[in-house]
Parts: sequence; C-alpha cells; structure tokens
Amino acid sequence: MQRKLLITFIALSFVSLFADVTYEGARSVIGSYIEYVGATAIIAGLVGVGEFLGYVFRFLGGFIAGRSRSSKVYWSTVFLGYGINLIAVPLLAFARNWIYVILLVFLERIGKGLRQPSRDVILSEVTEGIGKGKGFGIHELLDQIGALIGPLVVAYALYLDGYRLAFLVLSIPALLSIISLSIGYANYPEVKAVRKSSASGKPGRMFWIYTIAMALFTMGFMHWSIVSYHLKAANLASDEMIALLYAVAMASDAVVALPAGIIYDKVGVASILVAPIAAFLEVPLFLSGSNILAAIIWGIAMGTYETNIRAAVADLVEAEGRAYAYGIFGFLTGGSWMAGSLIMGFLYDVSRSLIIPLSLISEVLSLLLLLTLRK
Repeated sequence: MQRKLLITFIALSFVSLFADVTYEGARSVIGSYIEYVGATAIIAGLVGVGEFLGYVFRFLGGFIAGRSRSSKVYWSTVFLGYGINLIAVPLLAFARNWIYVILLVFLERIGKGLRQPSRDVILSEVTEGIGKGKGFGIHELLDQIGALIGPLVVAYALYLDGYRLAFLVLSIPALLSIISLSIGYANYPEVKAVRKSSASGKPGRMFWIYTIAMALFTMGFMHWSIVSYHLKAANLASDEMIALLYAVAMASDAVVALPAGIIYDKVGVASILVAPIAAFLEVPLFLSGSNILAAIIWGIAMGTYETNIRAAVADLVEAEGRAYAYGIFGFLTGGSWMAGSLIMGFLYDVSRSLIIPLSLISEVLSLLLLLTLRK
C-alpha cells in the first residue's frame, strides 16, 4: 500500500508540473498579450475575475465532492479540471480579440478551480506518512519547476514565431498531465475521506480567522497580469523579458517551497508570516523598475502561500470536511484577489502610486490576524 501511495504522490506531483508548464507559461504573458490585442489596464485587471471564477468553482467542486461521498466523483472533478486546461490554453493561439482572450482565461481558471479541492484532499491523504508540510512542499517544488519551464518555453517560442506558436506548444505538457493523472488514479482509486461520517469535520473558528487573514493577503498581492501589463505599458521589458521575469519568480517560488513546508511542520502558522511581508515589498519594487528583485520577492510570497495554505487547511479541518473547507477557503481568498486586481487595475489608470497604500493596509491587517492565530 505504501508503494502505491508513493506512486500516486509522485504522479500527482508530475500532473502539477506538466499542468504548470501549460497554464503558467500562458499566464506569464497574458497581461502583455492583452496589451498586444489592444486592450487597457482595466481589462488586464479582469484576469482577476477569472481567478475569482476559478475560486467559485473551487467551492462548487469541493461542495460536490464532499457531498457525493464517492471516490469516482472526487477523481472525475480532477480529470475534468485538467481536461479543460488541455483545451483552453492552446485555443489562445487563435484569439485576436480581448473578449475571446478573457473568456479562455476564465475557462482555464474554472478548470483549475474545479479540480483543486478534490486533488488537495487526495494529496493530504497520500502525504500523511511524510508530514503534510513536507509533502505539499515537495509537490509545490515540482509544481514550480513546471512553472519555471513554462515561461522559458513561451519566451523561446515568442522569439521564434510569436504568440501563436507560444500557446500552441503548450498543448504538449497539457496532454502529459492527463497521462500522469491516469497513473495516479490507477494506484489510488479509493479516497479515504468518503468513508467518514458527513456529520463531523466542519470548519471551526481558527479556520475562519486563517481564511480571512489569507483573503487580506491576496487583496494586497499584485496579480501577475497587472505586473506584466505594467512592464509592457511602461516599456520596462520586452515580451520575451516579461516571460523570463516570470520564470525568475517561479524559480524563486520553487526554491522556497520545500523549506517552507519543512518549517511549517516545525512551527505551524508562524511560517506563513513572511508571505504578507513579501507581498507588500514587491509592489513598490515593480513600480520603481527593480524588476528582478521584485520578481524574486513575488515568488517568495507565492511559494510560501501556496505550500503552507494547503497544509494548514488540512490540519485545521478533519478529513471528511476538507473538500468543503478547501472550496470555502478558495472562494473567499479568490474573491479578495479579484477585488484587489480590479482595484489595482483602476488605480493604475488613475495614479499607479495609489496601489502602494492599498497593498500596505491589506498586508498589515493580514499579518495582525496571523499573529493572533499564532497565539
């Protein structure tokens, strides 16, 4: 059984690696692509609406899986989510109007949202033997290796033949993610969470404090669509360089992921305090043109956040309630990120320096709540 758990963990980690090559490759230049097709900064901010839709579908996916009490439903939502990824990203190659670009971004985010709660529940089960922090840290490491490769592939494709080739080539890793997912399912078809009683496992007070703290974090965290739009609109970087800067951010994320998970296993929520600090620092750095340093700090914030949030939710909520809890968490933090992205897009067109106090207030409040939770 332990061998099958290990194979499933490795397979799911490679699923995320290949999927991240696909959607992070596209994400690295989506803001500059929106500018390329003739849209404004507020349209780039609409990418945050796609993030919110993804988080709405995290809630729906978690609710459906948690209520179904069926392993097949858990796995079906995961397969459907990655299948959408296989279709939506390559179709960007044929979108020459910002409306179609935004709709495809929305579709890709919906797929990601639908699959994530069930996948994280499965991961929380197969990582119990090695420690959730370490397990999610290793998973995030491979995830971010894919997120590093994706922008590099896109940068090279842009150099060779422009956006069309860049998006089309991403269909290859998308297909590989489906193959890896099939291997994981074959080795772990039965999800333990479905055997539990649905009467227990409800999120408690600590979960809600933690969720509000992380929602404040995402509100003040500048989405890469705004970053990449700014870099192009302000003539701070070429399209290829924007993709390479995103690769720098993903490399930073990858370096942080495993240590962040190991530290989480030792000190718990205190390990997440670095995320809101880094999230604020990257805003003035990007706006002032310190692009490489800002990209590194952006990756530190994201790596700490993505590794530890999943481990913390798994620790704060019993197994039978995790799909629902992951969905709720994603819905609230995603809604906050959408609101923050739209406000930042609006402020960018009015006076970009106003983004700084928005980020500062959000991240200070996040820190204060996390310190309360730590006590």
